[in-house]
Amino acid sequence: MPETRSSLPRIGRFELPNRVILAPMAGVTDRPFRQLCRQLGAGLVVGEMVTSDPGLWHTRKSRLRLDHRGEPGPRAVQIAGGDAAMLAEAARLNAEQGAEIIDINMGCPAKKVCNKAAGSALLRDEALVAEILEAVVAAVEVPVTLKIRTGWCAESNNGVRVARLAEAAGIQALAVHGRHRQQRYSGEAEYDTIAGIKAAVKIPVFANGDIDSAEKAARVLDYTGADAVMIGRGAQGNPWVFREIDHYLRQGEHLAPPADEERASVLRAHLAALHDFYGEHLGVRIARKHVGWYLAGDGRLDEADRRALRATFNGLECPTAQCRFIDELFRHDPAAAPGRLARAVASDGICAA
Repeated sequence: MPETRSSLPRIGRFELPNRVILAPMAGVTDRPFRQLCRQLGAGLVVGEMVTSDPGLWHTRKSRLRLDHRGEPGPRAVQIAGGDAAMLAEAARLNAEQGAEIIDINMGCPAKKVCNKAAGSALLRDEALVAEILEAVVAAVEVPVTLKIRTGWCAESNNGVRVARLAEAAGIQALAVHGRHRQQRYSGEAEYDTIAGIKAAVKIPVFANGDIDSAEKAARVLDYTGADAVMIGRGAQGNPWVFREIDHYLRQGEHLAPPADEERASVLRAHLAALHDFYGEHLGVRIARKHVGWYLAGDGRLDEADRRALRATFNGLECPTAQCRFIDELFRHDPAAAPGRLARAVASDGICAA
């Protein structure tokens, strides 16, 4: 059934243009990737998780994560921590710097985050959850959202209770990853808890976890009643997934996949944006994981070809070489790509290996 304006979710004063959202991912959803996903159909993008300790914001990593220059609104910043007062102050400072939505992370399963009683570790202490949410909402005038998992473990699946606490505290929207913390990213996401949360609260609920295609997005929305889907790993190497899902939800039909010409153009632009944003040394290194994801989803290649191409690309040490790699990748028959590329980049010494 085609979408109508009344069916689109709102976060405070912001009505989203569609029902497909880019999930915040540390080390992935930097400014270049957010801008790319927005251009390719994401209705909302959320920045990388930022520590709630302003004393650490002087580091290069934090400065880059807080950089939203040139991005259209609404600009959403995710903060993480375990101290209510510190989180409230971080929210206030981010709002002063232009954040239009503050997102609180209570879903990250990483040990280095959970060991500091932050991320999904907070789900074990519902009183602290309520204290944090109330403090952050009171500290800012912009809308505050929350991202959670279904619980800490299978025996403490408290997502519905946390969702009710969030709504009572004034949280404007809730994203739920359909796994508990101890699963990390193993097994399969479950959507029963998300459906239960959606039935328990009136605020918008965004379903997250294992959504990587238009059909899967439609099934999850239908099953859970959620207001939108949030795409994380499914967008790695496939930023076109946003427009494909949006088109399917609106029109009930599949959008044609991107032609090779567009894929090459998008890869070139993404590499150029990474080199510009991070500088040559760091940009070249960060580009490696993104191109690895693009290659993993390239249906023209078999797994042996992908391994060979990743090894070649990972040996390149300058932006010019990386851009030339993309040109060569799409210039000829992909079956000959690994050997041809290795020869091309090695011929003039731009391959580090």
